Amino acid sequence: MADTNKIVKKIVVTNPEGLHARPAGKLVKLLSGVKSSVTIKYKDKEINAKSVLSIMALGINPGEEIEVIIEGEDVESALKIVEGVVCAEGN
Repeated sequence: MADTNKIVKKIVVTNPEGLHARPAGKLVKLLSGVKSSVTIKYKDKEINAKSVLSIMALGINPGEEIEVIIEGEDVESALKIVEGVVCAEGN
């Protein structure tokens, strides 16, 4: 089995909706296709980014910074998905 890869990156949320219902749902749906674990750290909380309710519970607004920790086989693919949703200019 391949070595586990890890990426830790800070990202500023530029999606005009923040990470509320629609973007959270989109993120979870897209991440369901990756094998890596994806964790979002925000303030003093750390959650599984594959859970819509967990993401929404953070109440992340546009302009706020999150830290993303991705571990597994397909970390680059997972990072592109996270950045695509978090940094989207809207739907």
